[in-house]
Amino acid sequence: MSDTASLSAQVSASHRELVGQVLDRWSLHVLSELCEGPCRFNDLRRAVPGVTQKSLTATLRRLERNGLVSRTVLATRPVAVEYAMTPLGKTVREPVDALLAWSAAHAAEVEAARDRFDLE
Repeated sequence: MSDTASLSAQVSASHRELVGQVLDRWSLHVLSELCEGPCRFNDLRRAVPGVTQKSLTATLRRLERNGLVSRTVLATRPVAVEYAMTPLGKTVREPVDALLAWSAAHAAEVEAARDRFDLE
């Protein structure tokens, strides 16, 4: 079986959905922040440039639904919510770091390919 056929056989709709949710616009930022330690909602909002309250809420709910992030209501006044990586969430760090390292290592090549394509 060729590498392409092997890869195609491995990529199902559920794989695409999960990877899309982990690698979407805001999830990488959120996961990166939470890898450093638990954060309250407003701390995350300040740490993720450009994210709206609505987008951050949706991102956190999606990550929580997928079991990557936990949500804890803190008994403070006013009530606060803290988010943290789950044990499952911590396992995503290595493959995401590998993808980011690949991206950094090949950014110039990708940019050159884009420039060649755009000139055609």
